[in-house]
Amino acid sequence: MASSSGTSSGSSTTTTVTQNSGSAEEDHLQAVIDERKRKRMVSNRESARRSRMRKQKHWDDLMTQATQLRKQNHDITSNINFTAQHLLNIEADNSVLRAQLNELGQRLESLNEIIGFLNDDDDHEPAVDSFLNPLNLAYLNQPIMASADNMFQY
Repeated sequence: MASSSGTSSGSSTTTTVTQNSGSAEEDHLQAVIDERKRKRMVSNRESARRSRMRKQKHWDDLMTQATQLRKQNHDITSNINFTAQHLLNIEADNSVLRAQLNELGQRLESLNEIIGFLNDDDDHEPAVDSFLNPLNLAYLNQPIMASADNMFQY
């Protein structure tokens, strides 16, 4: 029994030492695993923080760009409105000038008829006097009546 108890106590000691050394290795492995987990967790947190910062920067950049585009849109719209108003003013001036051109053309035609009549033979002597009569020339001295005010009355 003594030998068997010695054997069993020896194996028990060996088992205890093996268990103790196995437990130390397991503890060391567990500590290494825990350290790796902790490092991975810290790394993941840092990565998530950088990701949030990138998203925030992207958001800020988009908001800045949207503000700039709104300002450009406002400037372009103002420019279009100004140009459209300028176009309307020029079209009104152009209409006035066309009306004046027509009126002057008619006056020129009338004056050319008068000159042609005056250059004809002397058979028309009494008619020349009626053309030269200041009371009959009143229509030649009329001002040009076309203006932008009365061009767009419908």
